[in-house]
Amino acid sequence: MDLRDPPADLDGLALFVAVVDAGSISAAARALGQPRETLSRRLSAWEDGLGVRLLHRSTRRLQPTRAGETLLARARPLLAAARESLAEVRLLDDVPRGLLRVSVPPGGGAAFLGPVFATFLAAHPEVQMEVRALARHVDLVGEGYDVALRAGSIADPNLIARRLWSADVVGVMAPALAARVGLPATPEALEGLPCILGFGGGESPLRRWPLRDGRTVPVQGRLASDDLGLLLAAAEGGAGVALLPAPLVAAPLAAGRLLPVLPSVLGAQAAMSVVTVERTRSAPRVRAFVAHVVAWFAREGGPSPSRVQPVG
Repeated sequence: MDLRDPPADLDGLALFVAVVDAGSISAAARALGQPRETLSRRLSAWEDGLGVRLLHRSTRRLQPTRAGETLLARARPLLAAARESLAEVRLLDDVPRGLLRVSVPPGGGAAFLGPVFATFLAAHPEVQMEVRALARHVDLVGEGYDVALRAGSIADPNLIARRLWSADVVGVMAPALAARVGLPATPEALEGLPCILGFGGGESPLRRWPLRDGRTVPVQGRLASDDLGLLLAAAEGGAGVALLPAPLVAAPLAAGRLLPVLPSVLGAQAAMSVVTVERTRSAPRVRAFVAHVVAWFAREGGPSPSRVQPVG
């Protein structure tokens, strides 16, 4: 073989693309976790093997040459195809591996999920996890998530959901607040009371609360949070009426630190589901995680006061 034939290894292509994307060899070296000198030497050797300069080097930034631009346009789809092919091959051995990106509900409501992730990682040493706690419902495909643990109903027909846990959501308020403003006797009375607002998977606080007959009632309040622990602590502190999962408020109600509000009128069923899309469901790491989290919830149940610690 002619020593000046272009090298065929994908590592060289990947290195070239990484340097262009980073804008400098130093930035690429940091991103790849390699010494700058090693990366520079490898890139120069690869260019020498091609017999053509791919980059204009300057003190400020690297710019692709005309040959580099041509190679870059072809390299990106080639690398994407290679990664996809490797991913498909790895599916065949059915071993969970690679990065699993998961979205979960935020704040105190997510705190009790720690053991789920710890036991899953212990069982699958080739998996890495990236977990984001977000109040909004993420776009699994558009934002590159594999799985979401999602509260509320799942309306999107493109999502595959397994219900993990469900419980009543109930209204509560502190005795001191009730003594000051009175226990509401009707849903309409809530409109004149301070309420502590949660989030329902969107970007804005929920300003309409559900009634058990299917209607909703408007509410207002000066405190809003996506943290269940904070909402519970604020309710016990008398900041307002709160709408919270029944298991979370069972102990404070029993101890008299909270009072029920319109128990036969106000509230609804809350649920948490594990959600995937068809594109990722077949990946071993996704299938393994879904099976693991379903089994964990079946064994342990949902959040409780012992797992969701109030803030403060």
